[in-house]
Amino acid sequence: MTSFRIFECTIAFLYFGGALLFLTALAAHKASLKKISIGITVTGFFLHTIDLAFTWMGTGGLQPDQGQFYFSLLAWSFLAIFFGFWWRLRLEFLALIASPMALILFTSSLAISPSTQPVPEFFGGLWFGLHIGAIFLSIAFLAMAFGSGLVYLYLEKKIKTKAKLNRISKDLPSLNTIDRVNHLSVLFGFPLFTLGVMSGFIWAAFTWKRIFSWDPKEIVSIIIWLLFAYLFHQRLAIGWNGRKPAKTAIWVFLLALASMLFINFFVPTHHSFQM
Repeated sequence: MTSFRIFECTIAFLYFGGALLFLTALAAHKASLKKISIGITVTGFFLHTIDLAFTWMGTGGLQPDQGQFYFSLLAWSFLAIFFGFWWRLRLEFLALIASPMALILFTSSLAISPSTQPVPEFFGGLWFGLHIGAIFLSIAFLAMAFGSGLVYLYLEKKIKTKAKLNRISKDLPSLNTIDRVNHLSVLFGFPLFTLGVMSGFIWAAFTWKRIFSWDPKEIVSIIIWLLFAYLFHQRLAIGWNGRKPAKTAIWVFLLALASMLFINFFVPTHHSFQM
C-alpha cells in the first residue's frame, strides 16, 4: 500500500511540475519549455492510466472506491480530451485549464476516504461504461469549452480596446480558432452528456426500482442538460459564435463543477463522496 501511495504521489508531482513549467514557459516565451512541460504531463498521464487500470482490475471491474476512483478518472478525462485537441489541432493554450484542473482533481482524489456504492453485478460494467464514462468525457469537453470561452473573452477585449498584447496574448491562436474549440467541444460534449444522463436513469431503474427519485444530483443534472441543450441548439442550429457561446459554456461548466463539488460532498444524495 505504501509503494502504491508513493506511485500516486509521483503522478501528482509530475502533474504539478508540468503545469508549473507550462506557465513558466508562457511567461518566458520559451517554446522549448512548453515541449518539456507537455512531455512531463504526458509521462504523468501514462502513469495515471496505469494507476487507474490497476485500481479497476483490483476490484474485479465492479466496485472501485467511489470518490477516490471517480475523481481520479475525471482528472484523467480532462487530460485525455486536452491531448486529443493538442494532437489534432496543436492548441497548447488549452493546457491552461486542463493541467491545473487535472492536478486539483487528482490530488483531491488522494484525500477522499474510500466509500463504495453497491452496483448490481450484472449491470455494473454497463453502468460504468455508459454513465460514468460518458458523463466524465462530456465534462472534460465542457471544460475545454470553458477554457476556450475565457480565453476568447480575454483576447477579444484586448483586441477591441487595442490594448498592447503581452507575451502570453501573442502566443494565443486567432479568435476563430478559439471559437472552433468551443464549437467542437459542444458538438461532442452534449451527445455524451445526454448518453450519460440517460444511462444513469436506466441504471437507477435497475438499482432503486425507479427512474427518477428527486435526488438533488438528478435535479441539477437535468438543469445542466437543459442549459447544455440550449447551447448545443443555438450553436449548431442558429449559428451562434463568438461571445454568446463563450459566456454560456462558462456558466454551464461552472454549474457542473459546483454540482460535482458541492452536491457530492455536502448534500444528501445517492452520489455522495466522503472525505
